Amino acid sequence: MKFYKHTAILLFVIFSISSFGQRREKIEYLSNFDKDPIHFGFYLGGNKMDYKISYKARQNFPNAYVESVPEMGFNLGVIADIRIHKNINLRFEPGLLTNSKKLYFRHIDNKVDSIRKASGTFLHLPLLMQFSTDRIGNYRPYVVGGMAYEYNFASNFDNPHDNSGGEFRLQKHNFMYEIGIGMDFYFYMFKFSPSIRGLFALNNEIKRDDDPNSQWTTPVDFFGTRGLFIQLSFQ
Repeated sequence: MKFYKHTAILLFVIFSISSFGQRREKIEYLSNFDKDPIHFGFYLGGNKMDYKISYKARQNFPNAYVESVPEMGFNLGVIADIRIHKNINLRFEPGLLTNSKKLYFRHIDNKVDSIRKASGTFLHLPLLMQFSTDRIGNYRPYVVGGMAYEYNFASNFDNPHDNSGGEFRLQKHNFMYEIGIGMDFYFYMFKFSPSIRGLFALNNEIKRDDDPNSQWTTPVDFFGTRGLFIQLSFQ
């Protein structure tokens, strides 16, 4: 919850400072920027990725519960933006995301067996549609959404050892949907676009243990990423 609170505060401060500066300055910067058909840029930011976990029927593991504790991660990438309409843009934002989580299997008494770490370095390939309002002075609100493919370099998928050997395994290939809101700020030399995004898995990311009665993976029905990240884009 602290991450979400700090994210909201950070975006509020950015918007407030930028808006104050825009009100003092009546000059419209980069007045022809949005008329160009293609733009390129880059982005950086922070993320906090958790897991949505649901469970199967409870006959064998009636007390099954997995707690996911995420750590702060980092995202970095590039932007290719194509103008489709004056208020609609198609965006491809390939990049790298890093994050890690600790998993606590609360139904397992042995402390060593009850804790696993799920680290991830992801190739993130989102294809998004951005819908913007008309420009108001030197700023422009927008919403963005679309689909993303992720490749997990640290999935452990090919590891012959499973949880019985201390290794938690995930799928390499994952599909997500991404939604967000943001604001374009036009400055003298560039456009700055902070946004807040949500990322949600469509497929089950867990790789099941070899033992069909595994106390780690058998109780789990769905195990998929859900996360929030802030993105600071420059074009």
